[in-house]
Amino acid sequence: MSTIEVPVLIVGGSLVGMSAAMLLGHHDVRTLAVEHHRGTAIHPRAAQITQRTMEILRTVGIEQIVRQKSGQQFVQDGAIMAVETLAGRELTYFISNLNEGIRDVSPTERVFISQSLLEPLLKNRAEQLGAQLRFATDMVGFEQDSDGVTATIRHRDTGQTDTVRAKYMIAADGAHSRVREQLGIAMHGRGTFSNSVTIYFRADITPLLRGRNLSVIYVNNPVLRGFFRFEKPFDSGFLAINALGDSKAPVVDVVTGLTEERCVEFVQCALGDNTIPIKIENVMPWKAAAETADTFQKGRVFLAGDSAHVMPPNGGFGGNTGVQDAHNLAWKLARVLREEADPSLLATYEAERKPVAEFTVEQAYSRYVTRTAPFLGTNFEPVENDLDIELGYCYDGKLHESPRETKARPGSRAPHYWLEQNGERISTLDLYGKDFVRLAAPDAPDSRGTGPISHRIGKDGLLDPEGNFCEAHGITRSGRILVRPDGFVAEREP
Repeated sequence: MSTIEVPVLIVGGSLVGMSAAMLLGHHDVRTLAVEHHRGTAIHPRAAQITQRTMEILRTVGIEQIVRQKSGQQFVQDGAIMAVETLAGRELTYFISNLNEGIRDVSPTERVFISQSLLEPLLKNRAEQLGAQLRFATDMVGFEQDSDGVTATIRHRDTGQTDTVRAKYMIAADGAHSRVREQLGIAMHGRGTFSNSVTIYFRADITPLLRGRNLSVIYVNNPVLRGFFRFEKPFDSGFLAINALGDSKAPVVDVVTGLTEERCVEFVQCALGDNTIPIKIENVMPWKAAAETADTFQKGRVFLAGDSAHVMPPNGGFGGNTGVQDAHNLAWKLARVLREEADPSLLATYEAERKPVAEFTVEQAYSRYVTRTAPFLGTNFEPVENDLDIELGYCYDGKLHESPRETKARPGSRAPHYWLEQNGERISTLDLYGKDFVRLAAPDAPDSRGTGPISHRIGKDGLLDPEGNFCEAHGITRSGRILVRPDGFVAEREP
């Protein structure tokens, strides 16, 4: 048995754990991530990537390759809508075009990319930034003291056992988190409301699309309620099923007694065509639930992703919220580990992320009820604008606001604004990412006793061709803003 010393141990190496390793590496923090599975995701799994997550990926230099891979896998700018069957009647469109009306608020766009394609990109970047990743490895136990965390890890195949000594630990080990369980942290919320299933299949569905560009297709008919997603060249996809039978009193246990023959029947029913050959490739049971952990931190251990919050896939918020957890936590751990900040900074992780998570979980639940399960009743929060949830979540007591209205208010995400540098167009967001950044308007004094200026707009090679920087940031020509490493506004001096 050997002892491995590392600043941060990450339990879980899927989407959120890999992102945490990558983002900590971006801040020059060494990590070890251990993952039960033998590699990155092998099943597509739903993965709508929001503009905010794409902004984070832009910060670490992989936005463009993610967009490229997305374009290879999916037609861009598809709709999210509902049908009785794919071949039959259209019911409604929730979003007619994935990026319609939102390109002004970010230098990035929403994309779809499966986790089976995204996770290898995260893995490669995390390793480039110094992360160590161990697959087929379980964390079998841990203890913490006033100075750190001591964990035992074991390789599933060889049985080799090692001790890891870390200053801090991040639990990104999923909805059934063993770390959360050992810490005795309970969950609260709506609980589990469906034993759902995802059926991965092959079939040529091109004729049924009828030229429509559809990203997510909800299916609501007397037999089943769920949703489709298809990949190029439209000969494979999955059908997620949440409920069967009578829409007023459906069966919500889809898993029990499920056979391959029954899976074929469900897919044909949802397609609305029983003549298309169907090949079932895999069947994955899962539980639809909406819950948030009572606390996100206990001592030197932090919960992130599904270990901290579980939500139905409706709206595509789950994985994105987890990546944003990691983004919030990474810079704080880095500053504390470098002794540039007091450890009390780490308490702001829960204070900031837990209200956002609770709000987002409820929004996912509201979409589940309104799009798939109206039989659950009327006790749910009003459905808020997707953009406000994705880019307008706040850390100042407000849960959300339109990103077009925040105008660099402290606690909000710093707004995107186009500048020009060396003849090239850059976003203000490209100026943030590692350290605190103070942006100053053209006439701002050099110092007000609150720290030096990082960039002066209109000078220092940063041009403002449109002349609206001050208005977009809610300041006068002598104002300044201070932006945190995660792109949220810390101070605004009008």
